[in-house]
Amino acid sequence: MVNRRAFLFRMALFSRVRPLPWGASQSKGWPWAFLGTACKGNVTDVGTEGEQRERKSLKEESSQNLGFWRESLKKNLETLESRLRKIGAGDPGPTAATSERLCSCLHPFMPSPVIDGYRNKSSFCINRGPDGNPKTVGYYLKSWGGSNIFCVQPSHLKDIPEKHNQVAQCFEAFLRQSTWGPYTDSRKMGPWHELIVRTSFLGHTMAIIIFNPQELSQEELCVQKEEIKEFFSTGPGAVCDLTSLYMKERTPRHQQLTPFQLLAGDPYLFEDILGLKVRISPGAFFQLNTSAAEVLYRTVGELGRVDHNTVIFDFSHGTGATGLSLARQTSQIFSMGLVGQALEDAKWTAAFNGITNWESHPGSVKEIIPQLLGSQEDGRSLTALVDPSQCGLSNRVVQDVRNCKAIQTLVFVSCRPYGKSIENIIELCRPPDPDGNLMGEPFVLRRAVPVDMFPHSLQCELVMLFTR
Repeated sequence: MVNRRAFLFRMALFSRVRPLPWGASQSKGWPWAFLGTACKGNVTDVGTEGEQRERKSLKEESSQNLGFWRESLKKNLETLESRLRKIGAGDPGPTAATSERLCSCLHPFMPSPVIDGYRNKSSFCINRGPDGNPKTVGYYLKSWGGSNIFCVQPSHLKDIPEKHNQVAQCFEAFLRQSTWGPYTDSRKMGPWHELIVRTSFLGHTMAIIIFNPQELSQEELCVQKEEIKEFFSTGPGAVCDLTSLYMKERTPRHQQLTPFQLLAGDPYLFEDILGLKVRISPGAFFQLNTSAAEVLYRTVGELGRVDHNTVIFDFSHGTGATGLSLARQTSQIFSMGLVGQALEDAKWTAAFNGITNWESHPGSVKEIIPQLLGSQEDGRSLTALVDPSQCGLSNRVVQDVRNCKAIQTLVFVSCRPYGKSIENIIELCRPPDPDGNLMGEPFVLRRAVPVDMFPHSLQCELVMLFTR
């Protein structure tokens, strides 16, 4: 049954309306009217009969997904509440934040302004297709029994834009005329491993080809690089109009990362978001739905009640875009822990946009925060903003935020509001624990706003407001 579920879920990605997962039910009383008002101007009643049927189908699909996620988020909050009650039971000191049911903190979904083709980054695998051709570029799909894996072309996936499909198809054409095949762990036929395509609203397109050199000589690798550069510059792939073409050697986890090798074009991608021009390096993290990211950043600012008396300590990963998007509304932004190319991207973005109240502190958070607090003027509120990777927050960041008494407001953004995020929240909200070096007063969850960052999927982004 598990394999059958996985297979049917993958197949549902190609359908017009996907069914809800097994055991899930649509939330009662969940109105589409909210989505229509939240995206005013995007949902209308005019158009041809076919266009109206299309919009109705999209409404049904979005309503199903959002209904599923609302029920899922409610269950996660119920689990969190149960665990916090157990930790705080019988404790004579400050108890965990459970004076009211946490489910009541959950607000309606904020929908994505763009539903189809919203991705600005896609990763394509290279493997055997259903027709047996090993040089197929697309996504993995398991057979019914789960024993065979096929690579299916992505043209029917609704979240991938046409430009990404075009680059994937051209790269597939290059592979099929090449003497070298794809790299697979089982057969190791050739060097080609993966294709990554990144685009922006400014019309930029970056292609990154991941390869495994195996036993190829440097001379043979140079020939391959020249061939693919020529293919996309003056050959059939020129129709893709790439602004950047990179290659990168596939690196095992236990080895040092290899650099990106620019073959042609500009070294960076640029994006326009909330009036900011943001620089993005080939390996930098950036929210993959730019339109929904604007909704996300606005939600963070509104939920945290950010104003000109607010000082933000930004613990977000990536290029600092979340904090930089709020800089013009705040007194000061301190980005904590940015390193490497992400730090250079953030510095460029701040300088280009004339942002002077943003600073980066890549050193130890525990050492820096007391220095920053000592230099702050009275009357300004301190807010912590965390938007961790899928691995969650480190123990050091949790302890620093929890033990800094001056931080009274915390905005927590999570793309996986379960697992590690739940553990982080428990540490932030539990009663003081000297053994765990959690001495500050616990935070209390006040509001939780889900953002539909990933239409056509069963994922969302959750923005949570905590105070103490």
